[in-house]
Amino acid sequence: MKRRVVLLFILAIYGFLHLSAQNPNLEKLNAYKIAFFTRRLNFTSQEAEKFWPVYNEYQAEKNKLQRERQELNRLFSQKGPTMSDRELIETGDRLIGLEVKEAELAMEFHNNIKGILPPLKVLRLYQAENLYRVQLLNELQERRPLRNY
Repeated sequence: MKRRVVLLFILAIYGFLHLSAQNPNLEKLNAYKIAFFTRRLNFTSQEAEKFWPVYNEYQAEKNKLQRERQELNRLFSQKGPTMSDRELIETGDRLIGLEVKEAELAMEFHNNIKGILPPLKVLRLYQAENLYRVQLLNELQERRPLRNY
């Protein structure tokens, strides 16, 4: 059984590495995230086999929506003062639409994951995501050189 979990872990890492081959830092982050979640959630081999494809798809869709939102924010930052009221309203509507899509995506993911993981692990997943973000931010702050202002 441990061999299966290790094999699934390696396959999940390979999937992340394949998707992020353009950016070595992204590869490291993804491998770190997989290890972090695997350690926190203690997946069975069956859970891991079903979880990672669903989670990877969810993350890919979520990242796509976040990139769209960043583009709209960038557009507003560059052209906001010169945009017409109509363009501003459309941009605001598109931003809120992306927020709604992200919430719908999260709900769909939640419903899918409930069929894969027991309720306790579903909630631990959400905790692990928050802990991962906090830990990552802390590590980035520690590595950032101090600036004199």
